[in-house]
Amino acid sequence: LHRQAEQTCRQLVRIQEEHERLLQAAVEQAEGLEHNLRSAEAVLAERAAQLKDAQAQISRNKLLIEDLREENRGFAMALQVAELKQKSTEEKNQLLEEQASALKQLIGKITPASLSG
Repeated sequence: LHRQAEQTCRQLVRIQEEHERLLQAAVEQAEGLEHNLRSAEAVLAERAAQLKDAQAQISRNKLLIEDLREENRGFAMALQVAELKQKSTEEKNQLLEEQASALKQLIGKITPASLSG
């Protein structure tokens, strides 16, 4: 009975040592998982900050694009005005050229008559 008690005691000690070893392995695994989790959280926080910065940049870019569109509309209107002025100037120039040509013809007719008279 004594030997059997000793065997049982040794067996219990082995079982307890095995449980302690398994517990230590589980604790180490949990610590590793906790470390991995903290690392993942840090990476996610950094990525979230990057995305927030990117979103802010996109918002700024949208405002700049809208400003450029507004400026572009102003330039388009100014170009239309300039084109209308140019067309008007070309029409006036054409009229002046026609008048100059008519005057040259008139002078051409008057000059020979005054020279002969």
